[in-house]
Amino acid sequence: MSLTVRAFTAFLLSLLPLAHASAEQWPTRPIRFIVSQAAGGTPDIICRLISERLSLALGQPVVVEDKPGGSNIVGAVAAARAPADGYTLFFATAAALVSNPYTFKSLPYDAQKDFVPVSMVAKNPFLILVHPSVPASTLDELFAYDKAHPGTLSSATDGTRNFSGILATWLNKASGANILQVPYAKMPQGVQDTLAGRTQVTILAIPSAAPYIRSGGLKPIGVSWPKRLPQYPQVPSIAETYPGVELTGWFVVAAPAGTPAEIVTRLNRELDKILKAPEMANKLEEFGFYTEGADTPEGTAAFVRSQYKLWGKVTREIGLEPE
Repeated sequence: MSLTVRAFTAFLLSLLPLAHASAEQWPTRPIRFIVSQAAGGTPDIICRLISERLSLALGQPVVVEDKPGGSNIVGAVAAARAPADGYTLFFATAAALVSNPYTFKSLPYDAQKDFVPVSMVAKNPFLILVHPSVPASTLDELFAYDKAHPGTLSSATDGTRNFSGILATWLNKASGANILQVPYAKMPQGVQDTLAGRTQVTILAIPSAAPYIRSGGLKPIGVSWPKRLPQYPQVPSIAETYPGVELTGWFVVAAPAGTPAEIVTRLNRELDKILKAPEMANKLEEFGFYTEGADTPEGTAAFVRSQYKLWGKVTREIGLEPE
């Protein structure tokens, strides 16, 4: 029996150099990037911009595969169940990794255990906007007006369980206001209603909001970011008035759990160069996203954990129950 154990141990040890060599040789074939939203959307476009540059850096094609559906669940499951060999990556959204676990009673994947974070990509804040007829230039003024004129204001959102709806509910909670939330299945209709004054408040990503701000159709009064934005320095951040109230969208690159550390490190290094290139940073800013590079795998993992805790806090405070 002792001889058998020693022989088996020797066999396992003999495989270690092969595994190490395999990681060193990676990649030897095309790499797949899974996007959990539809082709042509912002995640798909940004992932393709990054993939083109990553392909040049690695010397292998990096193809983008869109798997939309189920609030990012279809794509997340496909990425989680892929082999952990460095040939499948997940262009992960905040919904897939941190908010879905609080809005769904059960998921066919484990957001915390099924993935290893590879790199940060970028974050995108949202603007709180009001119809020009609303006599408010800051969130404080908006909430004071609501309290003085109860039942006057309503907010167009993408639904009480989606990003703008959750942020709107949290702002009501933090301020003690009671602005009525009007959920829309299609936000363009909600925006049109706010432009027409049928609703008075809405929450939009920067690229979506920019043309309405330029035309004077909507007035920005707050941004869901720790600091003011360079293109809108007059707009205070929510955190200036309500410290800790900060929700942003973001993307990270993740891989199936068990992906070799050497591959994760190499990917992180290459992505950091790509994201820090001025032309990439400028392009991302056009989409309303801001990057400071890839961070480290450990730093990215810490960020995702902190966001997971934040979403737990938010959903508890607003009383959102998973369905």
